[in-house]
Amino acid sequence: MRRGNRSRKGKLRELAEFIPAYAGFRVAEMLPLQAAHLVSRALGAAFYFLLPRRRRIALGNLRHVFAGAKTEREIRALARQSCYSLVASLFETAKFLADLKRGSAEIRAAEAEVELLFRKAKELHLRARGCIFVTPHLGNWELLPYVAARAGIPLVIVARPLDNPRLEELLYRYRTASGQLVIPKTNSIFFLQRALRAGKSIGLLPDQSTMKAISVDYLGRKATTTPVPAFLATLYQRPIVVVACCRKPGYFRYEGFVSDPIWPNPDGNERAEIFRLTEEMNRSMGAIVERYPEQYFWMHDRWKVYHTKPGLSL
Repeated sequence: MRRGNRSRKGKLRELAEFIPAYAGFRVAEMLPLQAAHLVSRALGAAFYFLLPRRRRIALGNLRHVFAGAKTEREIRALARQSCYSLVASLFETAKFLADLKRGSAEIRAAEAEVELLFRKAKELHLRARGCIFVTPHLGNWELLPYVAARAGIPLVIVARPLDNPRLEELLYRYRTASGQLVIPKTNSIFFLQRALRAGKSIGLLPDQSTMKAISVDYLGRKATTTPVPAFLATLYQRPIVVVACCRKPGYFRYEGFVSDPIWPNPDGNERAEIFRLTEEMNRSMGAIVERYPEQYFWMHDRWKVYHTKPGLSL
């Protein structure tokens, strides 16, 4: 009986999370973008005040990164703006897809802009016969698969499945609407290797803490970081390229970032190369985050300390 009660409670919790998310996506599709951003600001403020644990994590991260450079008032403002940015990304993505189907002039203009911005990424993809594109949780990272598709870059994207299967199915539909292949993070290494061998590029978000990691610098502090991008770069001699899609003033206006390729040394020691490439990747991601701190996902416990010491695990 207890197991059944827990199962029912779990399903009710899933519905309680899914219904407002689904409603939010549908509302975002119908609202004018300016109104959607106003709603995003209200919801972002609600998240900031109603999620005390996440608020504490965000404020702690910002204080460490910007110690002495920003006042407490500025740090709290950045934390609130970060919450808004997260909600706005979901609204923008839903609105983008809805208007894309309708073929609105605003979307066509946005597509032309991002295609121009990511021309460098396409050139790198063709020259290297596949790249390892990485992006931090910054700006609107959910738009990058559509940007890559518009630029003509075939991608295999790794995404961590959500704990709520209903929400995961909803988000999966939005993510795969770009036409790119999205695979779960668990046991993804085989699919990533096959993609690189086939001349495709892969897309990763490597700025989350994990136990299967190495410890390297990120924004001035040691952070557990996945070695997978560096491992694949050394194994297949493909470059790591840091990309980002950040908002500019206005609506559906973005600034695209495409770093210079971070090439592995074919004659270098594999372990040393993995550390070097990971450090350079983190340095490049951190530079963009410092430029747009209000658009970063500070609520994640990026510098989490594990009781078991992380190690080089692939």
